[in-house]
Amino acid sequence: MVKVTLKDGSVREYPAGTTVLEIAKSISQGLAREALAGKVNGKTVDLSYPVQEDVTLELLTFNDEEGRAVYRHSSAHVLAQAVKRLFPEAKLAIGPAIQDGFYYDFDVPQPFTPDQLEQIEAEMNKIIKEDIPFQRVEISRQEALDRFQNQGEIYKVELINDLPEDAVISCYQQGDFEDLCAGPHVPSTGRLKSIKLMSIAGAYWRGSEKNKMLQRIYGTSFPKKALLDEHLFRIEEAKRRDHRKLGAELDLYSIQEEGPGFPFFHPKGMIIRNELENFWRIEHKRRGYQEIRTPIILNRALWEQSGHWAHYKENMYFTKIDEGDYAVKPMNCPGSILVYKTRMHSYRDLPLRWGELGLVHRHELSGALHGLMRVRCFTQDDAHIFMLPSQVKDEIIGVIDLFDYFYNTFGLQYHVELSTRPEKSMGSDEIWEMATNSLREALEDKQMSYKVNEGDGAFYGPKIDFHLMDSLGRTWQCGTIQLDFQMPEKFDLTYVGEDGQKHRPVMIHRVVFGSIERFIGILTEHFAGAFPVWLAPVQVRVMPITDKHHEYAKEVVQKMQELDIRVELDARNEKINYKIREAQTQKIPYMLVIGDREMEQGTVAVRQRGKGDIGAIQVDEFIKTVQDDIKNKTIF
Repeated sequence: MVKVTLKDGSVREYPAGTTVLEIAKSISQGLAREALAGKVNGKTVDLSYPVQEDVTLELLTFNDEEGRAVYRHSSAHVLAQAVKRLFPEAKLAIGPAIQDGFYYDFDVPQPFTPDQLEQIEAEMNKIIKEDIPFQRVEISRQEALDRFQNQGEIYKVELINDLPEDAVISCYQQGDFEDLCAGPHVPSTGRLKSIKLMSIAGAYWRGSEKNKMLQRIYGTSFPKKALLDEHLFRIEEAKRRDHRKLGAELDLYSIQEEGPGFPFFHPKGMIIRNELENFWRIEHKRRGYQEIRTPIILNRALWEQSGHWAHYKENMYFTKIDEGDYAVKPMNCPGSILVYKTRMHSYRDLPLRWGELGLVHRHELSGALHGLMRVRCFTQDDAHIFMLPSQVKDEIIGVIDLFDYFYNTFGLQYHVELSTRPEKSMGSDEIWEMATNSLREALEDKQMSYKVNEGDGAFYGPKIDFHLMDSLGRTWQCGTIQLDFQMPEKFDLTYVGEDGQKHRPVMIHRVVFGSIERFIGILTEHFAGAFPVWLAPVQVRVMPITDKHHEYAKEVVQKMQELDIRVELDARNEKINYKIREAQTQKIPYMLVIGDREMEQGTVAVRQRGKGDIGAIQVDEFIKTVQDDIKNKTIF
């Protein structure tokens, strides 16, 4: 008998050789129907895997990330089988599961057409109905080479040749189709339900432009049609909310050919940007931060000392000044450190919290650029906190509380990841362990659930990353808290302690928005351009029906302008319905219609974005409503 420890901690005994699926059935028939694979001692395996010794076991369903990957990897194999049935001359490359779907790369004489994509999808559905078992076969390296060479699968042969001489290789067979694959897979093609092929693209073999261009077919799959329909709706909604499209339509910002990756902010976009920066300044001042400003260009010696020259050089821009080497800053921290070094500090001065809205430049490949989301210059809402070692946990908790307040203001949920030491880093194991434990303790003191992201820390220290979720359920990494014992050492930062001796401070690097440009892009898509009143470039538009209502309309506009409400007068000689439709297209929060009745009674007829006509209101009462929306940062 073998002991199987389940995810809930319970232990069950089974005869040696019992499969994962049989164990699932012994627990619940419903669970067995939902299970896609198992996780034995941390390794994902097929449901047919026999348990031969004491193990820990987790049963994976579509609700688990690993379960979804198995489901979609199996979908990729069905795609490959369908293509081989319809186009026997096609050569197979690779077909992994990816975020929200899968793809498979093929070498075919002619590119696939949209009509052929429909044929392939129909053949996939046929294969699913045939309910063909996925069967794992383990063979030697030589047998695998012989088998795939005989099939003419040149890309599989290349992959096998890259494996060690003594490697045991696994293949998966489904009927007359076979593929080189480590697995695991669902038990049979019939376990797949709703599939959709999304698009065709070119892709170089192994990602190198020196290799042949292959045809990549993207698809997605779900266990229920309703989930697929919801996913497809989100994709269409994402297109509608695309910040690049809305940025042009609302005249907020643009990217010009003369500056790829360098955004231009238009007047309305600057209003949003300035409101965010004002909010940032007010809230940081309340929490004891002071603002600084450091230069954009600093000399090579500084970047060598900071470690950026060795660890970040490929992402930096360079110039020469007076025959010396200089770099455009990719990060703000060295400048903040130089400010710290301008005077001696006592332990009584600490913590010092210095914030900077600093413009940084990073060299991104042209193919990676994407609107405001991935640019070559952006403003980091940086802050650097210099503190005593005894203050670390309290300062981290203070930053977490600040982040929580900011993100709640925008109605953004988030999850947290703790990122540990990367392979390319500096400093001793002891210092890294101390820093990582400090971040972990702060998260646990706040009773925050978090995921450990191994090896994804900064080169100078571990970090906590905040991943925001927008209205479409997409996540964006924005806020980060980086704990740094390295920079104070490299720059010989000191403070005078209670004992009169010099000691080393600890640094925190942190950003809330991350990049103001990117955050504006995220907000544009999150709100679909319908910004909250406090952020809206135009908060109120006043629309008189005819010329005789213009004078009263101007009085209403002036009254609001004197109270710093962003208001526009639409006095054009157009029909009122046309004016309303245009204001709705511009996503203005409040539209005021003024006619005879409003002029006589000293009121305004109010239309609220998303609610429509809400009736006539006294001007002062309406102004108070707008002021309350601005003050409370109301979202509607």
